[in-house]
Amino acid sequence: MGDRPIVYHIPVCPFSQRLEILLELKGMRDAVEFRVVDITKPRDPELLRKTRGTTALPVLATSRGDILKESLVILRYLDELIGDVPVRRADPLEHAVESMLIAREGPFTVTGYVFVMNQDRASREDHRDKMLAIYRDINDFLLHETRGAGPFLFDDFGLAETVFTPMFMRFWFLDYYEGFELPDGPDYDRVRSWRDACLAHPAAQQVSHDEIVKLYYDYALGAGNGALPEGRKLSSFVFEPDWRTRPMPPQDKYGPSASDAELGLVRPSV
Repeated sequence: MGDRPIVYHIPVCPFSQRLEILLELKGMRDAVEFRVVDITKPRDPELLRKTRGTTALPVLATSRGDILKESLVILRYLDELIGDVPVRRADPLEHAVESMLIAREGPFTVTGYVFVMNQDRASREDHRDKMLAIYRDINDFLLHETRGAGPFLFDDFGLAETVFTPMFMRFWFLDYYEGFELPDGPDYDRVRSWRDACLAHPAAQQVSHDEIVKLYYDYALGAGNGALPEGRKLSSFVFEPDWRTRPMPPQDKYGPSASDAELGLVRPSV
């Protein structure tokens, strides 16, 4: 094994993007080797051997062969391992504050994914209300705990932003498939400014809106992690044809679902 850590990942995975953002912030993108895993195919037996049978990604193999799992664990490991200055706050109290915000990411992520995968039209408002409640909680936290003058928690894009930004990007699928948006008003204005600043940061441009919407179409039909919706033979996560060549999926996830051909997943016959 070489000197660099190896991360096995899915390119569009938000948990992998956290690691990419961290490396961009440090200006050391090449300090880690990324190896792509195609989740539409059975896992490589050698990778399963390394992970002792688990399939969740990303997974990091250290230069001496140790295996690390869970994106937040890997994120903090790389932050301490690579470069001279960590992205996390050096002051113990400030690090505790950013950790309190990071602790809100789990419920935030689960609520958003459950929302997009919901197949019951009558439950949409319940899911919307749960999502808005979490945004209000984050809004309140930022109003009381922000330590900088700008839109971020501290003076610049830091560890908490690195954790949340990929999820803000994935939740473009809520905007597209559920018509979700943050209401105007003081309950959401602070978190909106934080989210928008995170989305615009130069270190966090690994994916685009259209890429997320196209690849996560199957999630909107209730099929996650490379699973196939009923009547389909190809996952929206396939690498080829490239997502840029595909049309935008239908926005009405509760209506008739699109076929492989309508999604641009079938190569035209020669």
